[in-house]
Amino acid sequence: MEIVGWIIVAVAVVVAAYLLRRPAAPASDPAALQALETVSRHLGQLQSEIGRLSSANAEMRQDMQRGRETSLLQLAQATQGIRGELGLAQKALAEVKAIEQGRARQMEAAADSIKRLEAVVAGSPTRGAAGENILARALAQLPPDLIEVNVAFGNKVVEYALRLPGGRYLPIDSKWTSVGALERLETVDDPIERKRLVEQIGRDVRARIRDMAKYLDPERTLELGLLAVPDAVHIAAPEVHGDGYREGVLVVPYSLTLPYVLALYRLVARFGASVDTDQLSSHVRGLVECLRKLDEEVEGRLSKGLVQVQNARDSLRDHVGLAQRAANRLLPDTEPVEEDERRPNPQVALFR
Repeated sequence: MEIVGWIIVAVAVVVAAYLLRRPAAPASDPAALQALETVSRHLGQLQSEIGRLSSANAEMRQDMQRGRETSLLQLAQATQGIRGELGLAQKALAEVKAIEQGRARQMEAAADSIKRLEAVVAGSPTRGAAGENILARALAQLPPDLIEVNVAFGNKVVEYALRLPGGRYLPIDSKWTSVGALERLETVDDPIERKRLVEQIGRDVRARIRDMAKYLDPERTLELGLLAVPDAVHIAAPEVHGDGYREGVLVVPYSLTLPYVLALYRLVARFGASVDTDQLSSHVRGLVECLRKLDEEVEGRLSKGLVQVQNARDSLRDHVGLAQRAANRLLPDTEPVEEDERRPNPQVALFR
């Protein structure tokens, strides 16, 4: 609006300068009068335009003021909302940080616990006992009458044995082995070194399999044993499982020992009553031999003995007859008793 005012002032100055420079004309000159009227009219129109522009400018200023106030109010409200959201975000971030710190403390505590457990379990004097404790906890879920502890097989004693139908046993042993190799296997990336460690684990497990095979007594077991090892050992050396099976030893992880034991017991209970053909043939041959000897005894000495007994009976009967006749002769008033006619015995004539 100030610019418009300055424009009006500049126009007025120009008109005044023009009028001053123009030569003076008589007052009665109609052309001059007409020019003055025209200038005056244009000045009035310009003044009215300036007034209209002033009012428009004032309205525009008011609108701008109201818009600015509204914008400032909205901006203040938005700022307040952003501040509130930032406060909530900071609070949530603080909670997440506290949770993460608590989790970090828990992880540290867990790591310390694992280290202590590793120190107890992985130590050579105690790792075998720890493995037996894990196995004992798994087998404790079975009925007590199915598990026997420290069973002797020859000069070897196995920690646990499962009583099977038919009076036989399933030896179960625990071997905590290859701890050092497993620890290095987790940290080594070199393929050659990893292969060497895996082969070492396999050798250790094979040695335990050979020890376990010594428990397989053909008379007291099904020539099958169960060797429980740590799960990591079972996973690291899968090719050893076939070697163990050929030796009559099933290599199972600690986590699956109980399912294996239950499955084997169920199989033996269901199909273990089937007759061993070799043993059956041996027993049948023995029975046939016993029957042959019995027949020889019946047809031999027993038959001869029976014939001799029958001959002795007939001979005694003859002597009794003679004695009766002699006694009858000694009695004069008694009529003689007729002798019984006896049939000849062909067997008597045969063996006399």
